[in-house]
Amino acid sequence: MQLRNSDRRWGAVSMLLHWAILGLIAWLAWLGLTMVDMPPTPAKINAYALHKSLGLTLLALVALRLAWRLFAGAPKPVPGTPTWQERIASATHWALYALMFAIPISGWVFNSASGYPLQWFKQFNLPAIAGRSEDLAATAVQVHEYGFWLLLLLVLAHAGAALYHHLFQGDDTLRRMLPALRRADAPTDPAPEH
Repeated sequence: MQLRNSDRRWGAVSMLLHWAILGLIAWLAWLGLTMVDMPPTPAKINAYALHKSLGLTLLALVALRLAWRLFAGAPKPVPGTPTWQERIASATHWALYALMFAIPISGWVFNSASGYPLQWFKQFNLPAIAGRSEDLAATAVQVHEYGFWLLLLLVLAHAGAALYHHLFQGDDTLRRMLPALRRADAPTDPAPEH
């Protein structure tokens, strides 16, 4: 399997980052939705610390993924895709990137504006990126929460569109992001004659 993206399909690096980020978002969503209702115990403090560490990891992986996409390019749309679908898909992808940056950064801003320390898996401290401010903390937490619900809607739309292409249009839109189900990019060249 190739590492870089080709005109026809995503490469191994893009696939790995795509599915790792999706899994991380699912974990963060589950943890974020459950930790708020936990009783005030050390377990709740640990859950919040884990959520913050996972959020910082997500931020790093999304930055890496965007850098890789800019370096390795992206496959061309599947042949026969209408222009309006290409535009919606492109807008959705860039909105997903924007939210995947905005949500962890707003969490960091909220943490900083609230005066909480921020550690990454108890390995090192990260600096505050904002001064103490109740108003800023309130705004940041709203961006964080509403951004999450918008991200969830876009992820569902993105997945739904991929499934629609796979089940009803029978094209490779989904298949080219699934290494186990991929079709060959091109027929293999016969071995050279000696």
